[in-house]
This record gives sequence, structure tokens and C-alpha cells, in this order.
Amino acid sequence: MLRTKSGLPKHCYWAEDRHGKRRVRFRKAGFTTYLTGTPWSEDFMRQHATALDGVKAIASEAGSARTVAGSVNALCVAYYRSSDFANLKPSTKAGRKNIIETFRRDHGTKPIKGLTRSHISAIIGAKASTPEAANNLLKVLRILLAYAVSLDMIPGNPAIGVKKYRSRGEGFHSWSEDEIARFEARHAIDSRARLAIALLLYTAQRRGDMIRMGWQHIKQTDDGPVITVRQDKTGTSLEIPLHPNLVEVLASVPRTNLTFLMTEKGAPFTNAGFGNWFRDQCNAAGLPQCSAHGLRKAAATRLADAGCSADQIKAITGHKSLAEVARYTRSADQKRLARQAIETLLRGADSERKLSNLPIRLDKTGAK
Repeated sequence: MLRTKSGLPKHCYWAEDRHGKRRVRFRKAGFTTYLTGTPWSEDFMRQHATALDGVKAIASEAGSARTVAGSVNALCVAYYRSSDFANLKPSTKAGRKNIIETFRRDHGTKPIKGLTRSHISAIIGAKASTPEAANNLLKVLRILLAYAVSLDMIPGNPAIGVKKYRSRGEGFHSWSEDEIARFEARHAIDSRARLAIALLLYTAQRRGDMIRMGWQHIKQTDDGPVITVRQDKTGTSLEIPLHPNLVEVLASVPRTNLTFLMTEKGAPFTNAGFGNWFRDQCNAAGLPQCSAHGLRKAAATRLADAGCSADQIKAITGHKSLAEVARYTRSADQKRLARQAIETLLRGADSERKLSNLPIRLDKTGAK
């Protein structure tokens, strides 16, 4: 390894970061990063080798011209080679890279140094018709540009302070009880489609976690059988009691496979493959508006309507914060409290009158 005049490995030099701290900086062919630890130590040289791999990644970018130092392209390549990105969950990593690459196709050759808050506002504003996509892009840009700040490519993060859009809807459609009944009526109880909806509805898990479930995740406890889950997105570990309806569906599932659900070719589903297949099952039941993720919402709604607290719902769904499940309990609490309020009012006026005894009956159109 060539030792430079500064006594450091090739492509390295001493530099002060934005906090005035003296650090070793690696720079070659548009790729730049800081190396930590004692120069020439084993750990330091591992970081140096990783940095050289980053240079190779720039050179091998398919179909792109030479990456210019200080450009959006250079920042993206540096971020992909960082520990920040490497330590993400695979599903998070894939989703984030998709968003970055879309942004990069439009702005990859532009310099980072000239990027301002007004530029970010304009980029986000171009997605105003899809507020969720705009907010997701803003979230990722804040992370990406924070990394640019750590590399001294820019003095501050221009994405900070840019306002998010207010969502126009509730995201994925949540299945109604009627829609669940229609799906179950269309697909026999021993079919893969019924197995899929039962697993999604009675565990309330994301489809990526559900497709990995198998008999090895079922265990017997003093309180009955449970299914163990380790969520890929959050790393959360859960033990969920088996619902009797799920037990009934699992009764016909072979115990020889690695996962409960298998493709027609006898292989476990991929996340995308299951999504496409389940979409076909929904269409066959006349439910094009429904999706796998909507069943996770329906499961949480059922729990809320049954009177479960936000903490109890979290124990099933694995959500991290109370705010994430509050929308499910809020509607259920409103209906329950409103009914209690009117019944309290009736008791005060006439103890013999009850809501359930009122003479008015409505048909499905709302007519008397």
C-alpha cells in the first residue's frame, strides 16, 4: 500500500470537518468518505478497502457517464456504500433505494452544493397530486442530504423545514366485514386463498412477514398455541395466540413444507409474487379495491371495535407507537362513547326507553 506524504494510505488526507475536528478523508474518482480509527490499523484498512469498493461502484454504474465529484450521483453512490445504508433492513433498503433512484434519474448530474430549500420545495411540489409519494420522497431526501452534510458536501440540510403534505385519504383500503365474507364465500376453506386471508386477518401482520410463516413458528404454551413472529421491517418479536378460525384453516395444511403458503410450483412465495397472486384472488371475488395490506388494517379495526386498547392492538400488530394505532381505536371509541351518551340521556328522561327498542328500522338504502 502506497504511503502518501501525509503518512496516510493512498487517496487519503487529513481534513477538518464542519465541527473543526481533524479527520482522515478518502477521495477518489468522485467518491468521498471519512475513515475512522487509527490510520493503518486493521479496522482502518477495512474501511479503506470498502471505500475503494465505492470507487469501483461508481465506475460500474450501468449506462451512466462518469460520476462527477460533488454531484447527486456521487452522493447516492457514497450513501449506498455507507454503514447507514448497509445496516437497514432488506425491505427498508429496497424501498429507500427505489425512491433515491427515481430522484437520481432526474437530478443525478446536478451539484449538491447549490441545492437550496426552494429547490427541495419545488421537487416535492411536483408530486402534489400524490401526497403520500411526495412525503416519502421528502423523508428520504432528509436522510440522504443529512449524509451529504456529514461528508461536508453541503453546510446544512436544505430538506429540513420543507413542509409535508396532508394526506388526502387513509392509504390502503381497509376491508369491510362484507368484503371479507364475499372473499371467503368465493374461496373454499381448504384453498390457498382462504389460508392467505386467515393468516393475514388473524395475525394482523404485513404480507412479507406472513409469507415466511410455517409450522416451525407454532408452539404450545400453558395458555394455548401461539405463532411466533419476528417482523422484518422493525425487528419486533411477537407471540400471537392462534385464533380458532385460523386453527380451523391450518388443519388442512401439510406439515412437510417450509412455509404454510406455497406457490403452484411448490416453492415459498416472494413478497412481490404473493402480492400479484393475492391480487388475482381478490379480483376473482369481485374485490379489485382490496389488497393484502388492507387486511392488516381490517384486523386492527376489528380489535378496536371489540374494545381493545391501543396497547393491546400494538401487542398483536407490532406497531411501535400509540399514534400509529390511534386511528383504529379513535373511530371505535367514538361510536361506543356516542351510544353510551345517548343511552345515558335516555335513562335520565325515561328509564323504559332503549335504543334497541326504537320502532324505526332502516333498510340498506336508509329508507324507513
